[in-house]
Amino acid sequence: MAHNWGSSNRKSRLPGNWQALRKQVLERDGWLCQICRVRPATIADHIQPMTDDHRLEALQGVCDPCHRQKTAREGAAARAASPNAGRKRPPEDHPGLVT
Repeated sequence: MAHNWGSSNRKSRLPGNWQALRKQVLERDGWLCQICRVRPATIADHIQPMTDDHRLEALQGVCDPCHRQKTAREGAAARAASPNAGRKRPPEDHPGLVT
């Protein structure tokens, strides 16, 4: 499932100078993805997932394919750690049992 900025508040939490920070990160990293070190970096990624730490040392330049994979892994880990993992209903007593 594609990410939907329409239902996310992530973009609104970025600082007003985000584009300048993004450019600084990409220039610092030589426009090279810091994950695969093969493709050009186009995204300023938060190293620690789901944080609002916008310091330069908390960001890294990454390419789109690596960013998508990293985000998918982080999302899967968050869902697995959730008490509602799988969104299954809690087990119910059998309706024929007398309590």
